[in-house]
Amino acid sequence: MPDTPPESALRTMPEFPSLRRFLDWCAAEGELLTIGEPVALRHQLTTVHRQVLGAGGPVLRFDRPLSADGRTCDVPVVTNLFGTARRVAAGLGVAPDRLDNLGAFLAALRTPQPPDGLRGALAQWPMLKAALSMRPRVLRQGPVQQEVLTGADADLSRLPVPVHWPEDAGPLITWPVVVTRPHGSVAAAVTHYNAGIYRAQVIGRDRLILRWLAHRGGAAHHRSWVRAGEPMPVAVVLGADPATLLSAALPLPETVSELAFSGVLNQARAALVPAQSVPLLVPAEAEIVLEGWVLPDETAPEGPFGDHTGYYNPAEPFPVMRLSAITRRRNPIYLSTYTGRPPDEPAIIGEVFNRLALPTIRAQIPEIRDLWLVPAACSYRIAVVAIDKRYPGQARRVMMALWGMLPQFSYTKMIIAVDADLSPRSWDDISWALATRMDPARDVMVLDNTPMDYLDFASPRPGLAGKIGMDATTKIGAETARQWGTVMQTAPEDVAFAEALLGRLMPQAAS
Repeated sequence: MPDTPPESALRTMPEFPSLRRFLDWCAAEGELLTIGEPVALRHQLTTVHRQVLGAGGPVLRFDRPLSADGRTCDVPVVTNLFGTARRVAAGLGVAPDRLDNLGAFLAALRTPQPPDGLRGALAQWPMLKAALSMRPRVLRQGPVQQEVLTGADADLSRLPVPVHWPEDAGPLITWPVVVTRPHGSVAAAVTHYNAGIYRAQVIGRDRLILRWLAHRGGAAHHRSWVRAGEPMPVAVVLGADPATLLSAALPLPETVSELAFSGVLNQARAALVPAQSVPLLVPAEAEIVLEGWVLPDETAPEGPFGDHTGYYNPAEPFPVMRLSAITRRRNPIYLSTYTGRPPDEPAIIGEVFNRLALPTIRAQIPEIRDLWLVPAACSYRIAVVAIDKRYPGQARRVMMALWGMLPQFSYTKMIIAVDADLSPRSWDDISWALATRMDPARDVMVLDNTPMDYLDFASPRPGLAGKIGMDATTKIGAETARQWGTVMQTAPEDVAFAEALLGRLMPQAAS
């Protein structure tokens, strides 16, 4: 990895300061389909979305969403925003072929090297500019507050919130950026903010259940307010710009504010405005903001809802948010998605984030050549890692290092290690390596009583389970008492001859 990020790692796409600007770009690229026919918010909208996403289709805009009582909602619904890797990359500000450069840039931003003289300082200017852009701009007013609804007008039933799956407990907000800050901080201190994607169940005209898990930033902030015995201010941002949405989904360090980091992706300082009824700053260009308070001791059973595992999770108590205001643009847009067994938008976003994280992972574990988090395995539960193996036991060391490196890898229940001559993204390569380079009695490592996603029903106990590592690398040194076989390979000149011959006689076969 280079000491300084290349200029090409910076944003290459047009500016998308708002969801609307991104939708305009999607329309210009032929990646936006407007559906004028009535579509029910209960099940139908999600079913249409699933089929279009599975086919790699466009962003969907539903102009006539129907509520359960048959009313047509005057707020259109947009789904499948990040239904392709190309649109995820565009939301990050780059073309797909620049994702690796962006990953290297983000890794350098996390651990910058001191410049070597004037030339080094100039070479690092793009990174310094990105760091400076993390300071948000605070405006007096913004489009998201063109309409301010309070009292009886702050009514969640006015929003077209879908019911996604047949056994879901009710309407579920699935693309909220939930903004919180810890007790003892001030509203202006954005660096202390957390912005996370936590699903929110609608349980009344002015009440939401916020499902943040204990290890997430929002839950940590909530605990600080509970200890003080005070209500916590919360803002739920709906329809944020792509950089803010993806920053909230990225596994950033706890010390980095997602709202501030969106400025790095946008290459422009984030624009924020003071909320109307709670002491928080919110994105000025968002579509809708739900403002309110979470009391220290009020919870309600959330769920069941269909989850990324492909199963319904059981109902559990989570904090309740009571609305104090709804602010929104004139003619707002409601952004939604669904979660379920992959493929879904989180799985597609996860594939892109996998590429972005690789340079950071390699900075910590240099022998890793490539890493694939299998999308079909809930995006993170199975990892295949290709390593440049140089000494006995190295594959086991890499697997243990991965499990301990990031909190996300603590939920990876299976790691398969292969040699760098194979592709970790090819099931044919993986199967061949398991069949010819792995002995079950020698090369399988099993751990017990390790952290696990409590939604993993295969775990013997919620939140605690085993892990398995399989060393499918070539065995060297003390790992084997046998002479290892030689891999069969065709000589390059013979491959070139065959391609040239078939190119003349059978062009289709040669390609």
